[in-house]
Amino acid sequence: MKFVDEAVISVHAGNGGHGCLSFLREKFRPMGGPDGGDGGRGGDVLLIADVGLNTLADFRFTRKFKAGNGASGAGRNRSGRNGDDCRITLPAGTIVSDADTGDVIADMSTVEGPLVIARGGRGGAGNARFKSSTNQAPRRTTDGRPGEERRLKLELRVLADVGLLGLPNAGKSTLLRAISQARPRVADYPFTTLHPELGVVDTGPGEGFVVADIPGLIEGAAAGAGLGIRFLKHLGRTRLLLHLVDVSGVDPQSEPVKAVRTVEGELAAYGQGLAELPRWLVLNKCDFLDEGRLAEVRSSLVETLEWRGPVYAISAINGAGCRQLVHGISEWLKEQRRTRAS
Repeated sequence: MKFVDEAVISVHAGNGGHGCLSFLREKFRPMGGPDGGDGGRGGDVLLIADVGLNTLADFRFTRKFKAGNGASGAGRNRSGRNGDDCRITLPAGTIVSDADTGDVIADMSTVEGPLVIARGGRGGAGNARFKSSTNQAPRRTTDGRPGEERRLKLELRVLADVGLLGLPNAGKSTLLRAISQARPRVADYPFTTLHPELGVVDTGPGEGFVVADIPGLIEGAAAGAGLGIRFLKHLGRTRLLLHLVDVSGVDPQSEPVKAVRTVEGELAAYGQGLAELPRWLVLNKCDFLDEGRLAEVRSSLVETLEWRGPVYAISAINGAGCRQLVHGISEWLKEQRRTRAS
């Protein structure tokens, strides 16, 4: 299924039912009086988070949602039936905002239980409500109130523990295939990843983690160039970034230091705290280098970049070094959980 991360929908809560104008007419009860019932309440529009969903594709064609209207009241003091609620299920990482004002309404990753996004209208009062000592036969009723109506912008930000970033063809999708059951598209040309891919890495009972692969970044991505700008926001929800760099030397455009600096510049330009996230350097395609040359490249990179974080050397295509990388990530995430729990 194609990944869709934005959608605009309109929601309309149900209208309240009208109050009833009625008088009791029964044999032997000539003074029965007013007996018009109240209208039912309109249904609400509810948003529900589902961790099993990872796309807004359902909203590509269905963009209008309406709850049921309340039924009008009836004689013999019978109230109208309340309208049915409209329940909209969203991926847990969805940001819901007002499409007209831009104000953020809710982050579905933190919402517990259904969220009422539009309230149904109150039912109108039947004429029995207006009976008094001075007005024994009221002919007054009120109409039901209209339900709330609003336009919502839905923006999905994937929930993952680890995010992969790097230039196009750095090997991010190949790494995701190597360490998880995800099967993103892989080819020998840039921009084979056109939408975020998620993969679950199983490291034992209750100890797995989720990895997100986004389209490759290019210079100017934070200003709208390429595909990365649309998906950079997804990295903001990750705990750890793996910065993949092609060190094979096959592609003259992938000079390691320049590749790292380019991506770092885009993270800083984009803002949103991405540059402050923990980031590990992962040297990929090391199968093209012998051990001596790999050690030279690694040492030169660390020195030139003044790198202070962890550095891993892998070959995603044949799995070399991937087990050590996964183990390191797993241990780091465990430590983060222990720190938060203490």
